[in-house]
Amino acid sequence: FWLKPPVPLPEVPPQHVPATPPSTPSRTMGRVKAFELRSKTSKELLKELDELKAELATLRVAKVSGGAASKLAKIKIVRKGIARILTVYNQKQKADARKACKGKKYVPLDLRPKKTRAIRRALKTEQKFMKTPRQKTKASNFPMRRFAVTM
Repeated sequence: FWLKPPVPLPEVPPQHVPATPPSTPSRTMGRVKAFELRSKTSKELLKELDELKAELATLRVAKVSGGAASKLAKIKIVRKGIARILTVYNQKQKADARKACKGKKYVPLDLRPKKTRAIRRALKTEQKFMKTPRQKTKASNFPMRRFAVTM
């Protein structure tokens, strides 16, 4: 008696929302997408990083002066955007460094495989199975005996 049947909602035709091109600045749409950042150059990344840091500074001022809740919520988004930009920038730097020292005799320590200290200190496989000249002559002069066992 107090439960009424659900009233059907009037159907609203879907509105056309134009897709935003990836060239639009990330500040207007909020989140910074990593795949969009990877296509940018290092200078563009640094420029965007400066913009986001400036925006973060203004948001922090707004927080101290008692700004709106929407601005306070945006601080986290901006911080994550800065982190994404720095991550992509550092990955680019490391990739460029790897490309520069590829094929060289010595590789910088931070580009070498990490593994564990014990594995890094261990002998390589070819070193492990090397034989001294004396071992080689002994092996050739006294080869392993072959036995033909008959029953």
